[in-house]
Order: sequence, then structure tokens, then C-alpha cells
Amino acid sequence: MTGKMTNDAPDEGVRLAKRVASQLGCSRAEAERYIAGGWVSVDGNVAEDPAMRVLPSQDVRLLPGATAEEPAPVTILLHKPAGFHSGVGARGEPALACLRPEALAQGHGQPRLLKRHLHKLTLTSPLETDASGLVIYSQDFRVVRKLVEESARVEQEFIVHVTGTIKEGGLALLNHGLNFNGKPIAPMKVSWQNEHRLRFALKGVRPGLIDHMCREVGLEIVEMRRIRIGRVPMAGLQAGQWRYLLDHERF
Repeated sequence: MTGKMTNDAPDEGVRLAKRVASQLGCSRAEAERYIAGGWVSVDGNVAEDPAMRVLPSQDVRLLPGATAEEPAPVTILLHKPAGFHSGVGARGEPALACLRPEALAQGHGQPRLLKRHLHKLTLTSPLETDASGLVIYSQDFRVVRKLVEESARVEQEFIVHVTGTIKEGGLALLNHGLNFNGKPIAPMKVSWQNEHRLRFALKGVRPGLIDHMCREVGLEIVEMRRIRIGRVPMAGLQAGQWRYLLDHERF
């Protein structure tokens, strides 16, 4: 009689979660949380799939600082390069392509990128394809609520390089007095940084708004970069780099 086949035949190894649970004397669910949190290595490499099969000869270890707590949702800050799209326009490569392990700025929260950090991310503040600067992706419903549902109350800051000659009274109009899509634009803070660069600090940002405002006063945008959303600046991130939101940071 042929013996019953099992999913854990010795020559095929066993599921990683089963191996971890056996080694640690913990439940399978707890073992899966260790793995999902990026705390388990197989032959020196972090393993994130509880279902991967491991052989008896393979070295399975729990990394220092390991915890079986459910991993917290993450919020990612990305310095989107110009030409990458983040939900506004379909030209170029998606900004999410920048979220690579080697592009993670060190010294900011999580030390490494886990596969689970890319699941169910919500883009909270889209940015035009031709613009660069701070873009936020989050798994945290509190951050999503703040930046999406309450976006009209969150100030954003842009540095805009322009060309052309501003019409008389144009700066005052940029601060207050223009319309967009047939409706008055709320007052904002616009000032010159130098003869070719404007700083915009505004709430209720909509795609195309700043470009429209500049054209209304005789200016053309050469380059636009978002440097802050709420109380969180992009400071220190180079184009294409990203980091995790720190525990003490609030938008």
C-alpha cells in the first residue's frame, strides 16, 4: 500500500512557519508574525514568505530584536523625480518604481524594505508628472484620513522656478484674486525667493492649480518641486530616495 502523501515530505522540506514554530516552541500564527515582520533569516537572507519550504540542512534564525507583534502600518515619504507619475497623468514610469531597497535613506525608522510595506498603499497627495518633490504613500488609515479627507486644511509648500515677466500687480493676484475652474481660489502665501523662483504655501492643492495661476499672471513654469506637506518636510531626501515616517512625526 502506498503511504499517504503529505505537504511536508522530507525531501521537499517543510514550510518556514512550521520550522520556526518548532524551533521556538511557539504557535504557527506567532511564527508567521515573526516572518511577516522580517525577523527570520534563512541561510543569512531575510525570508518573508511563511509558506516557503526549507530543508533540514538550511540555517533558520530569528534576528536580534525580533518581536511577534503585528507589524504596524507604514507611511512612506518619497522624493519623486520629475517624469515619474504618481496618479496625475499616465506618462512616464510610476513613482512606486522608486521604492527600491537601495533607495531607502538610512537613519529614518525602519532599516529595510519589506514586501508587506508595499501592500495596500494609498497615494495621499498626487503630484503632476512634470513636477518633482514630496509624495506620500500610506497604509495607516489615520494618515490617509488626514491627507485625503482633510486635505483642505493641510498646507503644502512648493518652490516654483518660472520664466517670463509677471504682469503688474501679479504677485498680489497670486496671493489672492484669481479663479480656477470658475471658482475663486482661496488666499495663500506666495513670495519671491529670487528673480526666477517663487514660493507657494497653500491648502486645498489641486492638480494644475499652480500652473494655471502662473499663466494667469504671465509666467511659465520651468520646474516645480513640493518640499513640504503639513508639518513634514522633504529635507534630506535626494531625487528618487525615500524613507519611512518616524513615530514622532505628524502631518
